[in-house]
Amino acid sequence: MAEKRDYYEVLGVARDASSDDIKKAYRKLAVKYHPDRNPDDKEAEEKFKEAAEAYDVLSDSEKRAKYDRFGHNMGGQGFGGAGGYGGFGGGFGGGFTMEDIFNQFGDIFGDMGGGMGGAAYGQRRARKRANKGTDLRITVKVTLKDIMNGVEKKLKIPRLVACDHCKGTGAKDGTAFKTCPRCGGTGYQIHTQQSIFGTQQYETVCPECNGEGKIISEECQYCHGSGVEKKEDIVTFTIPPGVENGMVLTMRGKGNAPRHGGINGDLLIVIQEEKDPDLIRDGDDLIFNLMLDFPTAALGGTAEVPTVDGRARLKIAPGTQPGKVLRLRGKGLPKMHSNVKGDLLVNVMVYVPESLTDTEKSAIESLKDSPDIVPTESTSKRIFSRLRHIFNKENRGE
Repeated sequence: MAEKRDYYEVLGVARDASSDDIKKAYRKLAVKYHPDRNPDDKEAEEKFKEAAEAYDVLSDSEKRAKYDRFGHNMGGQGFGGAGGYGGFGGGFGGGFTMEDIFNQFGDIFGDMGGGMGGAAYGQRRARKRANKGTDLRITVKVTLKDIMNGVEKKLKIPRLVACDHCKGTGAKDGTAFKTCPRCGGTGYQIHTQQSIFGTQQYETVCPECNGEGKIISEECQYCHGSGVEKKEDIVTFTIPPGVENGMVLTMRGKGNAPRHGGINGDLLIVIQEEKDPDLIRDGDDLIFNLMLDFPTAALGGTAEVPTVDGRARLKIAPGTQPGKVLRLRGKGLPKMHSNVKGDLLVNVMVYVPESLTDTEKSAIESLKDSPDIVPTESTSKRIFSRLRHIFNKENRGE
């Protein structure tokens, strides 16, 4: 499969281009590669689709921000391409079709002349917009272990589906229709208007039958003519490793079915990261605050720290100071679609006992004036600097 081109490169705009610049650039390419101007030209058709895919992402501020950050594979969601989670304009394993483009960007093509995105370049009729159901949004909680390894989820979701008895048409047995009286069964209406070029004719989709040419003569008794019924569906999906809190994954066609047939809406899966009792997430790194007893910090030893999938043993060097950061490489979280993992950062703190026996007090008193026990000015400044850094990160919630 050929590698996707950068969307800014496709439209020929700078990365800081305004929305108007992006729209103008897309219009120019849409006119150049329009199928009516390039009949039976597969290369022009692919360029037409490529430009539409780029515009779909860059014209939407939220999609554009995610694309700027993650590129084509945002959270397993290729923008408009095949495979993965599909994406914005593509979907689970699907890409743009010509009908998708003309339906989605009808306002762009409308002022090119109408009909199938530009009847001025051909004699196609105005195409009715596909009826689409509403999207569903669910929140899925994930643990650090889920984020580390990825996880398959299976949920029961109530949604509107096409009525089985009328096949989503809303008509009795799916066949009780009559010819639309408004358009006479054509599905379209012809209008005329005067302009400086004379009388012009154009077609619009019939609002009575939505371009079908027929209307229901007898409603389905099960869905009462709506074409949909409420049902609990079991949906299975995979959360990929490395997802972030607030990320949205999209399952195309798993939302509500529309009334009287059409395209199902999408299921939007919002990731909510559960707080771990021990580990703090900082991007792909994890942070653990380790409390050492004074003898271990002074004399050295070992300590156990939690990881996402178990525990790890650390060697503590003699004279380890509060605020020191010990790094366990590769014990953090994976980057999206990468074998690279972050690190586990262990912030060392030293416990000062709150109550002592007389014997313990005497032992500490005997060391009080030792030059190796009393900190120097430079040592104090270094330790305070480390502690201040830890304190600031915790206050920022990092």
